[in-house]
Amino acid sequence: MSKVTIWHNPACGTSRNTLAIIRATGTEPEVVEYLENPPSRARLVALIDAAGLTPRALLRQKGTPYGGLGLDDASLGDAELIDAMLAHPILINRPLVETPLGTRLCRPSEIVLEILPDPLPADFVKEDGEVVRA
Repeated sequence: MSKVTIWHNPACGTSRNTLAIIRATGTEPEVVEYLENPPSRARLVALIDAAGLTPRALLRQKGTPYGGLGLDDASLGDAELIDAMLAHPILINRPLVETPLGTRLCRPSEIVLEILPDPLPADFVKEDGEVVRA
């Protein structure tokens, strides 16, 4: 079985749906609750690069100290944004999923299917009732 890692927040519906989709394909991933076990700087940078994102693209605004920290300032560089995410892991958007086939920010949750080694065996119903077709 290929290794799959999800950087997960159990309070997030998108993250819960992504985890459930992974499990529905028959894969049991390594689950990292990143609010309790945040990545190191090197690991965060590697995740950002592997996902093809910029630090700004990974920043979560809703329900975070984004505004209070002035992170909407376009003059802030990547290092400063990464510093903020390391100091406040809630700023890291989720869920990030790593597989041998790639790394993705899985928003919406079904994006995870692009990088899973096995397909869904049947349609999947998200928490809100939306159906993801196999």
